[in-house]
Amino acid sequence: MRQKNLLEKFQSRTLVIATKHKKEDVIDPIFSLNLGVKCITLANFDSDILGTFTGEIERTQDAFETVRKKCKLAMQLANCDMGIANEGSFGPHPTLGFVNCDDELLLFLDAKNNLEIWVREISLQTNFNGKQIKTVSDLEEFANNAKFPSHALILRAHKDDHKNITKGITDPNVLVSTFLKLLSEFQSAYVETDMRAMHNPTRMQVIADGTQKLVKKILSQCPSCNTPGFGITNAIPGLPCEGCGFPTRSTLFYEYKCDSCAYVENKKFPHGKTKEEQTYCDMCNP
Repeated sequence: MRQKNLLEKFQSRTLVIATKHKKEDVIDPIFSLNLGVKCITLANFDSDILGTFTGEIERTQDAFETVRKKCKLAMQLANCDMGIANEGSFGPHPTLGFVNCDDELLLFLDAKNNLEIWVREISLQTNFNGKQIKTVSDLEEFANNAKFPSHALILRAHKDDHKNITKGITDPNVLVSTFLKLLSEFQSAYVETDMRAMHNPTRMQVIADGTQKLVKKILSQCPSCNTPGFGITNAIPGLPCEGCGFPTRSTLFYEYKCDSCAYVENKKFPHGKTKEEQTYCDMCNP
């Protein structure tokens, strides 16, 4: 009964997806099926005004403020009281450090019910990379590792060049000819992965995973006040090592907190294990 009453808050309402990069391809089916909403997009919506991956327009605010602004802008333009937006960041993993990751932030706003619900999806599944190159063989090696041509590439003179830039390359002939042109003019070229969602199926899957997580959180109600959006707000490390008993950096418990009434609930051993392997212990395996 609680779930039915919760769904009635959203069913048959219109939700705008704030995107210009085809993210509706994965977001729309998930929201439509699970919340019963009608999803729309705006043909003229330009999220690039808030920043681009390639740096022509700098993102002046952090990811959360950017995604909130993006969502509110789309809701205003669509005259819609419910929206979803996403912002991705790419670079070293926040804890592993030495490997690149895809860090996706997804935000759901419902002005009618005064809800702001967000999730973060961090994945090691990414082809994010860039390299200054001087030969066709270097270009071909990079392209193969980047899953080209199913994943698009970008070429420019150097990493910080915003004038001589070609995006969305998926044709091998165009890739080589563009590179050779840059090579003749600048003696080298910078090749990088195109991280825009419609040109990067791997990223699109991470966004889909994040959307599933967001819907699950929306449909999770606070045990105290029944407000939607009761979910994980913090992961507390300290799972003891099976060898020495020393607290490791692995998660001991998840903290759940309600943004409405501030009710807090801790769920210990979220991954179903009470001890961590010695491999992941800083004392046993420094």
